[in-house]
Amino acid sequence: MKENKRLLALDILRGITIAGMLLVNNPGSWSHLYAPLKHAEWIGLTPTDLVFPFFVFVMGVAMYFSLRKYYFKPSRELLFKIVRRTVVLFLIGWAVQWFGMWLRGLYNPEAHFWADMFGKLRILGVFQRLALVYFFGSLIAIIFKHKFLPWLIAIILIVYAFILGLNDGYEFSLNNILSRIDIAWLGEDHMYHESAFGEKLALDPEGILSTLPCIAHVLIGFIVGKCLSTIHDNRDRIVQLAVWGGVMLLVGWLFQYGIPCSKKAWTSSYVLITCGMASCILAMLVYFIDVKGHKRWCRFFQSFGVNPLFCYLVGTVLAIAFGAVRFGMDDMDKPITLHSLIYDGCCAVLVNEEAASCAYAIIFVLITWCLGYVLYKKKIFIKI
Repeated sequence: MKENKRLLALDILRGITIAGMLLVNNPGSWSHLYAPLKHAEWIGLTPTDLVFPFFVFVMGVAMYFSLRKYYFKPSRELLFKIVRRTVVLFLIGWAVQWFGMWLRGLYNPEAHFWADMFGKLRILGVFQRLALVYFFGSLIAIIFKHKFLPWLIAIILIVYAFILGLNDGYEFSLNNILSRIDIAWLGEDHMYHESAFGEKLALDPEGILSTLPCIAHVLIGFIVGKCLSTIHDNRDRIVQLAVWGGVMLLVGWLFQYGIPCSKKAWTSSYVLITCGMASCILAMLVYFIDVKGHKRWCRFFQSFGVNPLFCYLVGTVLAIAFGAVRFGMDDMDKPITLHSLIYDGCCAVLVNEEAASCAYAIIFVLITWCLGYVLYKKKIFIKI
């Protein structure tokens, strides 16, 4: 079988992930969600908890192909590229927050944009986490011999599990080591406040310490990227992805009896389970798309997959604008926004509130997809 220089399945998995991230982040109402579209409250796993780790996994796969161009050797050009991308991702994460603060301040005379710009800036977040795992993952990939990476991943996950186990890391409380470190180093005003069990605590799901297992996460993706690169027959690729994905899934599932599975704490069992699932799904996609040639069904996701971070950024900015820009007040003295026009005007007529909320999320994904599709058709690929 001929070698595939570019696996379409990889773009599709990336596109499915971005579509999933936009879907679960933009419901019509946060009070009315179908169970699969909710994050696990603290311990547990739902379909929603899979989208971000899948993206980190695919980021690791893509990282292998990116660093291969430099022969995995440190150079001034490569180090500049790594630092530049890290800084850009950090700045994007902060800029999105500043945009939201500024836009909301236009309609709220009591808002203090300039004071809050740094005083209440959330230092870490989704883009910032991607920046950190890309930075440290890339450095590890060009410093360490690749044969040692599985051992390094194992050490990271074991050490992290012990740190959490010995320091209330599996409890939803301010005694949690994750919360204590973030409060000490970042300050409560610069953290996300997580809600669970009727409480809201300064416990950031993209905090400092939980970035450690996320680095192991991206390195697993990197090893999968190496597998895809060195094995040229798609059927052999499928076997390797399915076998090692199944092993990770089984080990992670067994570990969760002592190491609870939690997205918000990014636990070691969570890393293994989600990476195992991502690997198995990638194997399935390679089989159906690149081996069997069933490609028509996945064209929708390809528009997201070729410009993943840009599409996610556009979706994030649109979500802020939809909820903040006002066109006046309604009869109930509530602000009229694009969100309310679509949700109340188009979706609220559905049978129940959960269906209406889900319908809005789907419409939002389609709006973002239209922008991504224009770029795809014009062969414009924006790298962040």
